[in-house]
Amino acid sequence: MNHGADSERDFEELVRELMTDDAYTIQPSAAPYQAIRRRGLVERRRRIAVTGAALVGLAAVPAGAYAVAGGNGGGDADPTTPMSSVSAPQSPTPSAPEQAASGGLLLDGVTVEQAEDGLEKCLAYDDAKPSGGLEEDHLGTAGDYRIILGMHSTGDSNAPGDGIYVVAVKEKTDVRLICTIKGGEATGINISSPDNSPTGTVVPDINSGKLYQQSYLDKGNWKLPFRWGIIGTVQPSVAEVTVSYGDSEATATLDDGWFVAAGILHQQVTLAPHIKGYDAAGKLVYDSDTDESYEKNLP
Repeated sequence: MNHGADSERDFEELVRELMTDDAYTIQPSAAPYQAIRRRGLVERRRRIAVTGAALVGLAAVPAGAYAVAGGNGGGDADPTTPMSSVSAPQSPTPSAPEQAASGGLLLDGVTVEQAEDGLEKCLAYDDAKPSGGLEEDHLGTAGDYRIILGMHSTGDSNAPGDGIYVVAVKEKTDVRLICTIKGGEATGINISSPDNSPTGTVVPDINSGKLYQQSYLDKGNWKLPFRWGIIGTVQPSVAEVTVSYGDSEATATLDDGWFVAAGILHQQVTLAPHIKGYDAAGKLVYDSDTDESYEKNLP
């Protein structure tokens, strides 16, 4: 008998037995289901809490701050994008009118302080001109004038840049100023005097076109919406003045011998404002359509 072969066979069987036992003994431990579930719930709650805090943070950020930081789906905000400001009127959006200390109508966020400061700078601007204004020395001081209108002005091809108009009349005279203020500084002045102020029941100001039209260079291509205004003189017998212009209508404010009307234009126009005046009985006493001195077509 070959004992060496038997021993070798016994050894192989022992090895197979041990390997078989290990196949059942050495195996991955059962997954700790409860522990994994608890960890998942904790992680989910943590993420919900973080997301909620982030949403609260976004809700607390002002819209203006978001616009500055950028909100266009990535990248920085366009530095040329206009943003609203409370320091000056930005557009001819209608707003509740105010009154200057002298009783004038203030529109588009023009404040009493802005109107009065604009008038003073306008007079200083005229003093700096070689002509010295209507009089040999100057037009007088701001205290000599009554502000009847302050409103947004729209820049055009002839005079770029938005600003404000301040219209003032000199007490006890027919002197009238239309001041153009841009960037807080006077950039232009239009003056009428008794010599070029005709009398009548209703007399539209001959230079009101500054207030209700844009440059001839922009004809047919005005910036819209457009804040327009018109002024003129009225006799005491006139109780009401109405103005229609394009798609807008307005009832004028009567201000101690002057009428002041304004509105917002949303369409291109070719005709000047249509003006009508009525007495206390409602009788038509003036119609610009029959006024031969009134230019009915825009240039």
